[in-house]
Amino acid sequence: MRAWVLLSGSIICEVTGTLALRATVEHPAWVALTVAAYLAAFMLLGFALRAGMPIGVAYGVWGAVGVALVALLGAIMFDEMLSVQAVIGIAVIIVGVFLIEAGSRPEPSSDGGSEQVLT
Repeated sequence: MRAWVLLSGSIICEVTGTLALRATVEHPAWVALTVAAYLAAFMLLGFALRAGMPIGVAYGVWGAVGVALVALLGAIMFDEMLSVQAVIGIAVIIVGVFLIEAGSRPEPSSDGGSEQVLT
């Protein structure tokens, strides 16, 4: 649970940094928030890994959720176009994140005993 909280914080910081990066196009003062948010994002991602989250899950979720949120918030905050293809892509990302998370869980063994992790 702790790893997911850290990963969520990392995603929020990464999205904040990316949106602040977009804001620097019009106001260069946003660069300070961009740098601080990216530093916090990578630090929290590292803590999530240290808490035991597999890197494939952490990076997959981090990247996918970040892309989806930036696309949605970019359309809302900066009036950027979000085409039908982009919306479909975001839906595919959400399904992909669900599959990554579901595939990271150990499967029960066939003898009904302990769980088995696929490697």
